[in-house]
Amino acid sequence: MVDQNRKIGFIGAGKMGSALMQGIIKAEIVKPENLGAADVYEPFLNDLKAKLGINISTDNSVIASASDILILAVKPQTLGSVLENLKADITSDKLIISIAAGVPLSTYENALPAGTRVIRVMPNIAATVSEAASGIAPGKNATPEDVKTALEIFSAVGTAVQVSESIMDAVTGLSGSGPAFIFPVIEAMADGAVLEGMDRKSALTLSAQTVLGAAKMMLETGLHPGELKDMVTSPAGTTIQGVHALEEAGVRAAFMNAVIRATERSRELGKK
Repeated sequence: MVDQNRKIGFIGAGKMGSALMQGIIKAEIVKPENLGAADVYEPFLNDLKAKLGINISTDNSVIASASDILILAVKPQTLGSVLENLKADITSDKLIISIAAGVPLSTYENALPAGTRVIRVMPNIAATVSEAASGIAPGKNATPEDVKTALEIFSAVGTAVQVSESIMDAVTGLSGSGPAFIFPVIEAMADGAVLEGMDRKSALTLSAQTVLGAAKMMLETGLHPGELKDMVTSPAGTTIQGVHALEEAGVRAAFMNAVIRATERSRELGKK
């Protein structure tokens, strides 16, 4: 368990960073006074301070130097300059965690002082409702205790699993990008119900709850999706007709290709 007296700092306080901060406080991983955030947008920082009671600064060095665990929640295109500016503030006793999409561990290990302990994480936007799906890949200097720390932090906003870095692009394509693949499904299912006479609000509510319930059922029972599908599809019933329509439309291939394309793009970003 993370020592509550350890200080966690965030470089970047956007949607993902602020969602993680809220999750950390809610899970009582550290107290608000031991949490800090740096960002260029001061009004947003002031709002976070008022809401969460954390420490804030527009100077990255102030937060970095005061932190035992430093979480880099910045966009990949700004990461290079951030790392360059943080070099002097990174010491061997600090754990660095980055959630920048597509950026390999070697980028951090080459840019920061030798021996720096780094962990790469790919969460997703569902962290804002404490239902993120996060993949965690440790760098060569990270210890087993560092991995436990990262798992605890990201489990505070959903589910986190340790993976090898070689599949982090696939994690990005699956869970990182995945919510955007599901939202159109929820909307399309609701559209079908609206076409059949249901009001829009009820249709969206039932559609979203159906997706949530199906996912929860699979996670809690541990059953294969195919088994769960068979539990619903009675012979010559309504569900098998709908499943047949999905198969005719090539829905499986479409979702597979969505994950593959997103994974490929993650690889491209990591090479820039």
